[in-house]
Amino acid sequence: MMMDSNGRPEEVGEILVKVQEDLKQLKDHLLLQANTREGSNNKEVVDIRALENAIAKTEFGIKARSEQILNVVNNKVTTLPSVDAKGKVNEIGASQETLWDLTSLDLRKPAPGPLTSFRHAVPRYTAIEPTGAGGPYGPSPGQQAKFTYNIKALTDPTSTQNRKIVDENYGISLPLIVDRRQTKLPLQKPVMGSNIEHLAVLPKANRVDPQLIPPPISERDARKGILSLIERGLIPPAADLTLDPNPVRNKVATLYNPEEKKEHRNLKSGDGNHVLASVKLDLHTPMKPSPPPESPMAMHSQLSQSRPESEGRDSLWAHSTPMSRAISAKSGRSLVPMKIKEPFPPPTTPASEFKHLHHRFAIQHGRACDNSKDYAAFKQHYCLSWGNISSTLKLLEKLMMEYAVPLAFVNGDRLADLALEYELEKDPSIPELLSVIINKDDVEALIRRPGRRYLGPRGNHVAATKIQSTWRRYKDRQAYLDYRRKKWAAGVIAISWIMNVKMAKIRKNLKLTRKQELVNFKVKSEKLQKTWSRLKQLRRTIIHIPSLGYSQKIRQGINDFNIRQNLQMARLCDLQDDNVDVIYVSPVTINDEILQYYNKLLGLKNAVDSGNVENQKDVSSRFKIIIPEAINSFPSHSMCLASYLKYSPRALKRIENLIAGTEAYIVPGAMHKDDLTISEILGVPILGTEPEVAHLYSTKSGSKRVFASAEVDTPPSDYDVYHLQQIHESLAQLVTENLDVKRYLFKLDDEVDGRGIAYCDVIPHLKCHTWAKKEAERYGEKWKKRWAQEAAYIKIHAEIPGILNKHCRPVNTSVFPTWSKFLDAFLSQGGVIEACPPSDSVTSLRVNMFIEPTGQIQLLSSGDQIHAETPFNCWGVSVPQSSVEPEDLNNTCYKIGRSCQQRGVVGYMAVDFVTFIDPSSMEQKLWAVDLNLWYDDSLAMTNMMLYLTGGTIDCKNWTLDVPRQKKGVKKKRRVRQDEKQEDESEPLTSRYAVMSTRLRHTNLAMVHYSVFFQMCRAHGIGFDIKERQGSVFTLIDSFKREVMGMLTVGDQLQSALASFARNLSIIHQEISAPNMQGETNFKDVIHDIEGILGTTVQNVDRANIESEKSSTDVQ
Repeated sequence: MMMDSNGRPEEVGEILVKVQEDLKQLKDHLLLQANTREGSNNKEVVDIRALENAIAKTEFGIKARSEQILNVVNNKVTTLPSVDAKGKVNEIGASQETLWDLTSLDLRKPAPGPLTSFRHAVPRYTAIEPTGAGGPYGPSPGQQAKFTYNIKALTDPTSTQNRKIVDENYGISLPLIVDRRQTKLPLQKPVMGSNIEHLAVLPKANRVDPQLIPPPISERDARKGILSLIERGLIPPAADLTLDPNPVRNKVATLYNPEEKKEHRNLKSGDGNHVLASVKLDLHTPMKPSPPPESPMAMHSQLSQSRPESEGRDSLWAHSTPMSRAISAKSGRSLVPMKIKEPFPPPTTPASEFKHLHHRFAIQHGRACDNSKDYAAFKQHYCLSWGNISSTLKLLEKLMMEYAVPLAFVNGDRLADLALEYELEKDPSIPELLSVIINKDDVEALIRRPGRRYLGPRGNHVAATKIQSTWRRYKDRQAYLDYRRKKWAAGVIAISWIMNVKMAKIRKNLKLTRKQELVNFKVKSEKLQKTWSRLKQLRRTIIHIPSLGYSQKIRQGINDFNIRQNLQMARLCDLQDDNVDVIYVSPVTINDEILQYYNKLLGLKNAVDSGNVENQKDVSSRFKIIIPEAINSFPSHSMCLASYLKYSPRALKRIENLIAGTEAYIVPGAMHKDDLTISEILGVPILGTEPEVAHLYSTKSGSKRVFASAEVDTPPSDYDVYHLQQIHESLAQLVTENLDVKRYLFKLDDEVDGRGIAYCDVIPHLKCHTWAKKEAERYGEKWKKRWAQEAAYIKIHAEIPGILNKHCRPVNTSVFPTWSKFLDAFLSQGGVIEACPPSDSVTSLRVNMFIEPTGQIQLLSSGDQIHAETPFNCWGVSVPQSSVEPEDLNNTCYKIGRSCQQRGVVGYMAVDFVTFIDPSSMEQKLWAVDLNLWYDDSLAMTNMMLYLTGGTIDCKNWTLDVPRQKKGVKKKRRVRQDEKQEDESEPLTSRYAVMSTRLRHTNLAMVHYSVFFQMCRAHGIGFDIKERQGSVFTLIDSFKREVMGMLTVGDQLQSALASFARNLSIIHQEISAPNMQGETNFKDVIHDIEGILGTTVQNVDRANIESEKSSTDVQ
């Protein structure tokens, strides 16, 4: 039997209620007629046949409706009615009349004709015939949910809605039942902590001594398992455990042939005893329901005739469903279906029961098959939202048509979801449209195939449009790129021009500012020159700025450049003059420990003068240390101290406040342009030379000009060399003129501390040297003429390039690793070629001079340089010098001073000399080799030495004179006149000092200064105030603490050198370990001092031998 497809599941309950109402009305009607007949004595008889027919028709209607509802619930998806069936739905909703029109029912004798009394019978619900294919297939999800909820409430007496539903539907007011079920579980006290028993442990004796015999295993321990025994230690962890019987048993696995497939059982319908309520059938071709029969007999006949016809069409419909057969079998006994033996599936949401159903239809050649039943069912199901779906479907059809897709199967549910998602947004993209296609892979492969777009309708037009658009795009793209290039070029030109104009303006303004600063500097210098004589007698403030205004390249090449600028902390000893206050600008941070040290050190002046240690004075009010705040703002720029101070407004403001109302001037280091800016800001003069002049004559070539004008002896050299050919020619000429000089030096103009020096031993590698020597002997005195040297010069010049490439070596390989690197730097900035003294014993010395603003020249100090790492890098000096006759040295220094004064040099300067014994004449030679127009480190240490000893330097004889400490007498006695005169004429004592500011040891960073001084005190390293000799340190840095300075004063040069070496040896041993020696120059210094001591001992022995010979000759 085929079910009626337009039935609704809620009709079952309504039919039963209506049947009850109709039977009640029928009963009342019969009683009414019976009473009427008794009262009127009417003898008419009720038509029993008509009554039986009405009851039979009602019973049959109930059976048919029950079967339809069960089939719909089990096999159909609930859909909304179509738009075309609107009127019929309203008709159904409005038909609330009874199953039979009893008001027109005549129960008397029927009129002639069969079933004439049933012509006015009106069914309660009229069947809805869908137009075309499809239609509503059962209740909607909301109706199902409501029905399920009402049934649950009706069957649950404790539900809050039970009384309301029964009262509304049946008119029965049930009593209120209070739910007295216990909903709360009895509270249980929670268990705190662990609820398992701890594993047992071994006794303490066994845990202490594993060799003891373990305790026996009891039955209780065995019940706890193997894990407890292992954890306790009764079973060794590495023991091989064997379980008998083994809990894991092996079994042979059965292997099946993959070709043998499992046969699936076909679901066959049996008799009515099998209940298949939960089975879902996929019915692809549902048949139209037959119209409702006019009579029960006709309906039975139609049912019997429809079965054989359906059997021939489809095997799925060969037998009626078990549920319908069960209902038909019991239709004569009950109006409702029988109770199902198996329960229904668990309740779910209304929509979840129908998620397995899909609406699938095909799009063939760009058109949807709208005549198919699948399409009609899909359209009927989504009739309420068909507008959006239709728009999306047209887009999908257009896509399939444009790409000539022959066949595509669409998932209707996905299409509906996609249409809902893009209802108010833009059209979906191609990948999103393809997501609703079932055979997506095949369709996507066709769409991605090149040229597929042009196989559809108007493909030629689309191809032509594509070609035209591609060409136009290419042409416009090229035009745009050309425009963008031109625009970019125009922008670059404009920006460059704007920047050039701005930079030109800035340079112009900067030049004007520099020019104005230079003018003001000269004005202040002239004023300082006029007032210098008076200023030296007044109370004044000296602003020390130890700035090193080297070039940017040199500053970047010096490690820890700020520490290098702070080596002159001894400038604070200018406090020796009671009329002087000092402001020291420090390029590094000074902590309280260092500040306290210098405060105590500078307070020893009165104690040294009086000889009493307790007579110290606090001089902290006379000196101030200013730290520019910009040193933390430019940590990696390697700027000079003057530049830091220029960009430190707070430091400048503090200096202005300190010098307000007093006479002040600036003592710079190596002059820089920013020193003029600071002078302009503070409004004080600078005791120094103009920066350009100082830089010019501090170069190697500039110093040669000064020495040449001063007519002092210099090494054979050539300066202002800038080309390689000039190097070859100059060196060949020097070798030709000085055949006895073996080594030649190449010095860069703009370098310091011996960094830019290279050497080459020419004579040992010159093949024509012997021949040239003979030629020089042959010409004799005429050899100085150029025409006599012509032949030798040509041969030597031919060999010079090869000798330089093979045998020339830079001194500082960390700066210039190879000769080629050095040569590039030499050719870029120029330099000098200089002959090395032709002697194995060469002594270097330095003289510090001061040119007053009035032009007066003063010799301040002199000292023999001590070299450690290389012969060209000085680490310290011994004061005073003892290598050259004072008269010869002073004459040379005054000549150089006058030459510098003529060039406008003012302030402090240092001149380097070398002295040796000429092997040809056996006379001592003194060559001036270098000139530095700035405040030198050795001068600062000399001032510190004079401050602590109270002595003076006799520049005429170059001696350090220290006044002898008067010895106190315990008992007063009368002093004779001759003894008093002898005491007053007692000569001063001489002292020698060794000083250095460049002592470096990386292990010093691990020792605090307080611990360091305790260590020195324990080893007797200190300064004796009464004897005015000993050792003093200068602390330079409070952060790294790797560099320091040391001053040692002794009565003899040998004792001062020995004390200096001993101090370094003790410090090195105390702060170093065998496996941590650190990086230091202490060892090189000690080795160099030992060599100097050996030389001095030989000189003393030679002097004693000569004196003995002279004495014997006299006798």
